[in-house]
Amino acid sequence: MRAAAAAAATVTAGLIGALVVVPLESLAEAITGTVEIGRRHGLEACSWGHAGDGNLHSSFQLRADDADQVQRARRAAGELFDMALRLRGSVTGEHGIGIVKAGQLRRQWPARAVELHRAVKAAFDPLGIMNPGKKTP
Repeated sequence: MRAAAAAAATVTAGLIGALVVVPLESLAEAITGTVEIGRRHGLEACSWGHAGDGNLHSSFQLRADDADQVQRARRAAGELFDMALRLRGSVTGEHGIGIVKAGQLRRQWPARAVELHRAVKAAFDPLGIMNPGKKTP
């Protein structure tokens, strides 16, 4: 997996990647959809992952010093999350929520579930020192 991400990043020297999960019967559509989303935003895109369990690592290649490309890649990631939900999948899988997916879990969980999620995090990290700023459901 690390080699795939490193290879993807060499295309343009950077990438914004996001793991989504889709049902296995939707995997081909998600892979094709990722490339189409990238094309619409003027970015190269690719996917790899755990084909056997529906975890799809999708990425949009960019130059990290190009603010326009970064913004287009963030919008593309938003469309990727839309697609995952439309395919009855999830915006998160094995890697959870981070910077790119901040706020996305609210789109698929009821408000009470998000509240409980925050309460569990607060119980284990009352000082907010574990991954500060990265755990925003």
